[in-house]
Amino acid sequence: MTKNLFDLAGKKIAFSGATGVLGKSMSLHLANQGAELLILGRNPEKTEALVKEIENNGGKAKAYTCDVMDWESVESAAKEIESEHDSLDILINAAGGNMPGAVVTPDQNFLDLDLPSLRKVMDLNYLGTVLPIKALLPLMLKNNRGNILNISSMAASRPMTRVMGYASAKAAIDNLTKWLSVELATKHGPQFRVNAIAPGFFLTEQNRTLLTENDGSLTSRGNQIITHTPMNRFGDPDDLLGTLQWLCSDASAFVTGTIVPVDGGFSAYSGV
Repeated sequence: MTKNLFDLAGKKIAFSGATGVLGKSMSLHLANQGAELLILGRNPEKTEALVKEIENNGGKAKAYTCDVMDWESVESAAKEIESEHDSLDILINAAGGNMPGAVVTPDQNFLDLDLPSLRKVMDLNYLGTVLPIKALLPLMLKNNRGNILNISSMAASRPMTRVMGYASAKAAIDNLTKWLSVELATKHGPQFRVNAIAPGFFLTEQNRTLLTENDGSLTSRGNQIITHTPMNRFGDPDDLLGTLQWLCSDASAFVTGTIVPVDGGFSAYSGV
């Protein structure tokens, strides 16, 4: 019988940022594929609601309360996971986001940048990825294999107006992904992989008011994005699932250090 290279049944997957629009779609899909989800989040109500939804759909999941920016909090969650599961197969780092103070709006300039907000955005997106990796990697080392998937952004490779803090933080995620892929493979063996997905423009709670008006029509920025996206639409959360399945499974066994764009062609288009 031919092995299903894309099989995820029985995989234990720790997942931060799973309660967002994209994270929720991804976690529900993985659970539907037979993986066991270990949801990391600082809002118990949201994480427990997601766990319940997964269970209602026949999947397996448990919530672990932690703040991915706080080492003691992440370390405590990692110890709890270890006591209950011993080891871990996959870690998905999707915690991230932006805040107004780290944005330079059209009526501002660089000197208006709020430094505390910038620091928080860097901490959330970068340290919020580094700390879970540091805490949970030992659980992968027990298996002598591991798979880490980070969530980047088109803003990392194509710097965009306004979102300076977020773009800088996601550029750091791209660099971390490549650096860590080499570090783990050379020091722990070829069974350790690190990759990232770089979504294009998907409508989320974070950017909806920036890209669409109250009536659903496009803002000027939303229109700019659509005209620079050859597929002429925003992404749907389900558009990430094929790439997610591939990178989480043995179908991508020889893929590491790669940032995969899922962007409707945005990164390929020069505008002319």
